[in-house]
Amino acid sequence: MPAQFIDYYATLGVARDASADDIKKAFRKLARQYHPDVAKDKKSAEEKFKEINEANEVLSDPEKRKKYDRLGARWREAEGTAAPRPEPGEGGGETEFHFGGTGFSDFFEQYFSGASRFGFDADEVHGRQGQPRARRGSDIEGDVLVSLEEAMAGTVRPISLQTVDRRTGGVETRNFQVRIPAGATDGRRIRVPGQGEPGQGGGPAGDLFLRVRHAAHPDFTSRDSDILHELDIAPWEAVLGAEVLVPTLDGAVRLRVPAHSESGRKLRVRGRGLPKGPAGERGDFFIVLNVRFPATITAAERELWEKLRDASAFRPRDAREPRSTAP
Repeated sequence: MPAQFIDYYATLGVARDASADDIKKAFRKLARQYHPDVAKDKKSAEEKFKEINEANEVLSDPEKRKKYDRLGARWREAEGTAAPRPEPGEGGGETEFHFGGTGFSDFFEQYFSGASRFGFDADEVHGRQGQPRARRGSDIEGDVLVSLEEAMAGTVRPISLQTVDRRTGGVETRNFQVRIPAGATDGRRIRVPGQGEPGQGGGPAGDLFLRVRHAAHPDFTSRDSDILHELDIAPWEAVLGAEVLVPTLDGAVRLRVPAHSESGRKLRVRGRGLPKGPAGERGDFFIVLNVRFPATITAAERELWEKLRDASAFRPRDAREPRSTAP
């Protein structure tokens, strides 16, 4: 059954020729507006946040965006007809799988993620004479979208897995819960025993493996167990130094910005990343400084900048550019 087409450009409110920077800005603006931690209506905000994340997942990835644009170009004339779905694994294409509760839409699952079947066609057990051989079911793998807050504290996610037999049209749906452990890093595979493809001839079922995908956050990104945050500072803060409050996933921390800091400088707060290890260790929190300048200035501000220019002995190009030897 074809999934309903989703206009990701409309979801983010950007034009189809939007630049990568335009997409990033649109996502951050909407993500701050609909983040469940700040929205009044948390349930509707959570759904909207997932939609925004999914659109960003596709449009911020050059390869996914190309694939999406090719799909969209022919969608209007072929609306209601799904593009051919890849075979769900080397073992055969007679069964397809659909997830629910992973945080991704049916459309995303069908074209950009989807469950894959990999497995154990050769893992057979010979039964008694005249009886069919027992065969273990194949394992199934899919993605699950997890917010950084959920990755920090851990959570339990209700998941449904729908199995469709392409030959008979039969549909089987299984519902179960999956525990996302605290500290689950992006790309981690969580094994759910016995929830894969059913076995044949009395063989055991395969397993389900869910790959954790960290939802994009308006303020933070993850790298293994570390968390990164971009901090905008004013030019005078970069020159003189400053003390600022910096948000983290579990409360703000006071940070000293050293004097003479340049854009791109990275500061570290130890032990404020994601949990890791059984002894309570945590990753680190990194702050990347970004020196920002005002887009517009008043006449009084211009006068002060001009005074600084005239009074300062700083000549940035003297040390970086070779002096001219021309007469």
